[in-house]
Amino acid sequence: MNTPATNPAEQVMTGTIPIEQVAAFAEGPFQGNPAAVCPLQTWLPDQLMQAIACENNLSETAFYVGSEGHYELRWFTPSCEVDLCGHATLAAGHVVFQREPDLEIVQFSSNSGPLTVRRNGQQLTLDFPLQPGEPCATPTGLHQILGTNVVACLQAMDLMVVVADEREVEAIKPDSEAVTALPGRGLIVTAPGSHSGVDFVSRFFAPSCGIAEDPATGSAHCTLAPYWADRLDRTSLVSRQLSARGGLLHCALADERVLISGRVIPYLSGVIHIDG
Repeated sequence: MNTPATNPAEQVMTGTIPIEQVAAFAEGPFQGNPAAVCPLQTWLPDQLMQAIACENNLSETAFYVGSEGHYELRWFTPSCEVDLCGHATLAAGHVVFQREPDLEIVQFSSNSGPLTVRRNGQQLTLDFPLQPGEPCATPTGLHQILGTNVVACLQAMDLMVVVADEREVEAIKPDSEAVTALPGRGLIVTAPGSHSGVDFVSRFFAPSCGIAEDPATGSAHCTLAPYWADRLDRTSLVSRQLSARGGLLHCALADERVLISGRVIPYLSGVIHIDG
């Protein structure tokens, strides 16, 4: 009887894999959300891609396969594969543009359908599907988890919680185990941008995906943007994510899509060595 390989590197030949690390939605060095991007010739075994993401220990590692502006794209957190990720898609678009400087738009196919990244001056712009939240009952114990009162709760891919003031978003220190028990992929906490000069602020927690707190979360804005557009009666919005690293995101609603723009700042280029 054959014994399954316990080391995912044993599933591929010895070789190297290119890797780029960049920060998305960043305003300067050491800000925004770091993502690793691995351009591939063909797909690696899922177990190996998961092991690489775990070793990178960033919110997301993106892998893509394709050519000439058309690519398949997948994202892995340190503990699982996810169906949608904004900052790592922006990062993957940046890497493609660096490798194919004549392109103006990159088209990705993903588990969440077609996604694009377009050049936009000093920024890059994501074209993502809207995921409006449905009003829902406040989960039992949520006030205690957040340490503040809840204005509204909405459920989409994530649980989105609205509180009254930006300072309340800054102050929360939710217990990761308690957040894991809440419905949805993760927890978004948001409030009007009353002190930071933006339309709204947010933070995002996804411990069930191996992310205690995400620095800047593009996919969460698929739910945040339609809520604040309706509440503020505007289709163009500026958001700040109040993580320790911080992130600045520009959002615009267009039919059933949301355009999410931000800067990408390179950090490192290298290779991953796989010894089979």
